[in-house]
Amino acid sequence: MEVQFQGAAREVTGSCHLVRINGSTIMLDAGLFQGRRDDVRRKNEKLPVPPDDVAAVVLSHAHIDHAGRLPFLAKHGLRAPIFTTPATLDLSRVMLADAAHIQEKDARFLAKRRRAHQEPLYDMDDARRCVDLMVGVPYGQRREIASGIHVTLLDAGHILGSASVILDWRDGFETRRLAFSGDIGRAGLAIIRDPVPPTDVDAVIMESTYGGRDHISVSGARDALADVVTAAAARGGKVLIPAFAVGRTQELIYSLHELALQGRIPKIPVIVDSPLATEATAVFGRNAAVFDTSEPFVRLFGSDPSGVLHHGLVEFTESAEASKAAMQRRGPMVVIAASGMVESGRILHHLLHGASDPKNTILIVGFQGEHTLGRRIVERMSPIKVLGETVDVRANVVVLHGYSAHADHGGLLAWHSAVRATSPRLRKTWLVHGEASAQDAMLGALARDGVVVSAPSLGARAVL
Repeated sequence: MEVQFQGAAREVTGSCHLVRINGSTIMLDAGLFQGRRDDVRRKNEKLPVPPDDVAAVVLSHAHIDHAGRLPFLAKHGLRAPIFTTPATLDLSRVMLADAAHIQEKDARFLAKRRRAHQEPLYDMDDARRCVDLMVGVPYGQRREIASGIHVTLLDAGHILGSASVILDWRDGFETRRLAFSGDIGRAGLAIIRDPVPPTDVDAVIMESTYGGRDHISVSGARDALADVVTAAAARGGKVLIPAFAVGRTQELIYSLHELALQGRIPKIPVIVDSPLATEATAVFGRNAAVFDTSEPFVRLFGSDPSGVLHHGLVEFTESAEASKAAMQRRGPMVVIAASGMVESGRILHHLLHGASDPKNTILIVGFQGEHTLGRRIVERMSPIKVLGETVDVRANVVVLHGYSAHADHGGLLAWHSAVRATSPRLRKTWLVHGEASAQDAMLGALARDGVVVSAPSLGARAVL
């Protein structure tokens, strides 16, 4: 068995790993690279492998840095089935259509600005063609995906439908097992169940996004959210939250609902200004059967989870006109809008209108990749460029890592420890999906535990 690391190698985005087993090539994820426009365009236009060579794809979850290059592969001839969970299939239908729309819009913008034609990476037809290749596999069900190669998907606890992947195959008289963590979630998150670590594996491809960093507790994050909202409301300001449309937005809606019911925040409007987040929230409602309906959830919301993301304070904008009207409204209010790394979407318009107002707060609740506008805001840079205009940042900037859907350093080590405890044959761990500093912290921690661990570079190959 050979693994080739074709994305998210010593960086966070562009997840893609090729596993070659007994003559078959299995692709794990095919995500978009994100960051500097020219750099990511070059990376995203490069096919990780000739599509005809792929026997099957396994998709860990619907976030664009894991799924966003699949339509590009479909455009160039991918016909292999894409195995994923039913909830990820549902989310991919809306996520990839949205990604195609952004690709087409960006191509038009660049053509106008540079007076030169640039093809979008893919279009709506490519996104539909990609979704048509998807096959839903429920958690825990073992499925043959190529000759003699089987997949089992376990709940990764990251977003709705997210999975850790197990590949099984025969090597002579023995069965071998490779685990790919996908993005590892956190225990105790709202809505999403806790991660389920793989067992009895020979090797692990493991994410490392928050290596070297620990989050505040989930309850501590909720306390901090209450403080931020209450303080902004007292000033008559807005809380502007860039948030991923899938996962983070729904968790924030849940937390704000909970805090309002408990009387811990004033009852101010919560505007979700993202067509994709609106569609994704509807997908959550249709997949409520996989929510974490443990005792605290039932105590607050009852036994029916389907209505938890719709309550009296929340308004979903349904048109560009409604979005523009929301920008003109005076606070206090909470505005949740994509994109999560502040690289596109309606959050840019809200920042253009609101980042210079000291009554407002910009609340960062997720990881911000290098070279993104979100990272520049986290680093308190001012002025910033928003939609081509220079904006002084006078709003309060608050960074709240406790709302990350990724496991922190301690959570990553605990997940790996659980895998090791049930895997006497574990021989190698390869770290992916992390910046160099995060991976170096993980390398040191795991090496002290006696694990054979490495952080492969882009294009590197490893053998089991």
